[in-house]
Amino acid sequence: MHMFIFPNTNKAIMFDSLLFGPSQIRLPKMEDDEEEEEDSWAHAVEYDTDTAAIRPLKILTDTWCSSGGLSANGTLVHTGGWGDGGRSVRYMISGCSTCDWKEYPEALNGTRWYSTQHILPDGSFIVVGGRSMYNYEYVPEEGKCNEKLYGLPFLKKTTDPCENNLYPFVFLSTDGNIFIFANNRSILLSPTRNKVVRELPVLSGGSRNHPASAMSTLLPIKLHDPEVIQAKVLICGGAKHDAALLAEKAIFVDALQDCATIDITNPKATWHKETMPSPRVMGDMIQLPTGDVLMINGAKKGTAGWNFAEDPNLTPVLYRPEKPKTQRYSELTPTTIPRMSHSTSVVLPDGKILVAGGNPNYYYNFTGLKYPTEVRVEKFYPPYLDPFLASDCPSIISNFKGKKVKYSDKIVIQFKLKKAKVNKIDFKVTMYAPPFTTHGFSMGQRLLVLRINKLISIGSKVLQVTVAAPPRATIAPPGYYLLFVVYRGVPSTGIWVQIA
Repeated sequence: MHMFIFPNTNKAIMFDSLLFGPSQIRLPKMEDDEEEEEDSWAHAVEYDTDTAAIRPLKILTDTWCSSGGLSANGTLVHTGGWGDGGRSVRYMISGCSTCDWKEYPEALNGTRWYSTQHILPDGSFIVVGGRSMYNYEYVPEEGKCNEKLYGLPFLKKTTDPCENNLYPFVFLSTDGNIFIFANNRSILLSPTRNKVVRELPVLSGGSRNHPASAMSTLLPIKLHDPEVIQAKVLICGGAKHDAALLAEKAIFVDALQDCATIDITNPKATWHKETMPSPRVMGDMIQLPTGDVLMINGAKKGTAGWNFAEDPNLTPVLYRPEKPKTQRYSELTPTTIPRMSHSTSVVLPDGKILVAGGNPNYYYNFTGLKYPTEVRVEKFYPPYLDPFLASDCPSIISNFKGKKVKYSDKIVIQFKLKKAKVNKIDFKVTMYAPPFTTHGFSMGQRLLVLRINKLISIGSKVLQVTVAAPPRATIAPPGYYLLFVVYRGVPSTGIWVQIA
């Protein structure tokens, strides 16, 4: 399953493959519709995150195991998939109540199945890897076809008998280079020179990419000092190198239980390991507005694949990177719904987490199985939504809709807070780039902690904070971000801000 949230409308798009049989939602029947019955089922929906209302959408080419991201103007740019969808680029416009997919089936040069997409500083997209695709390419302008791809031997070197290098972890570093992690190795690639500029140390312990399927994210990018802007990567969980081969024989080995961080802006960086509370494979890793990281979904044994996992990991974990090493992990309230292969999660503007999906079966099978195809949708409430913390919750008054923020601009935000006296040190202002999430990886996810220049009171329990916008596009690629004011670890509801 794949999921992302549109800016301003706050509507989620959820979609799957065309291959797995009838869903439980039908497409609207047109008067001149003479298609076969099996084509009348919706495999994509627009989901209203406030009301749970759905609008069926029609996919034309197969989106199974595809990739995507939001463009600078808020349009979904979506690439690849299975079969006739492997070379497709698809578009969907935000804020259109009647729009559906717009597809170009031969836009890509390579067949991109299990590839990863990421936005670049100029607003274009790079697409990396895929099954037997040891290369990368750039998404062409809408309506055009890509004539060139770039070889990347690194991807072939990281393939093993289980593959374990699909859906590579891809992040834009703060220096403009692209970090690519596959299996247990990583490189920095210059997208302007199309050259590998550095190979990083091996991460020991096992494999981290599909089907071993660890979790990964960039840790919050702090902009307090514009001259020193680090980029640190966090990777947690995964599986032993041969776990998928064993799972084919119904032997489910324990997932990995380690977490590792590395500063990819440090030429001499090494991996630093920790132990999380439980093993996890196929989990989702989500940046929260506070700068903490949520791990949710997944399994404790096995790998991704068709019934290749057992022992669902029902307990979310909160990772606090600013805490001492022994205090970083907290286990949270467990769910009762197993969500292993093909589950997804996204952050909503109100700080809740939308959680959906889960299907370890080759076809949709809704009943009679230990792990049936999951159609229930949940919202997870992180600890900062505890009602006892309501008085610490800021409420933003400012509205940036229709306005664009320029790099290095001053951003002035007015907000209410039920406190008579406050201290600047208790505040953060964060900006979150909403990701495209599938197979346990949130493509394009990015959280920035802005530099606070001034905090003043402008009325009864009304405050105004002035922050510095990100200095350049390598720090924050152009596009829409959710902006939050955080007070003592409690975030406001986010507002949408567009960086031009």
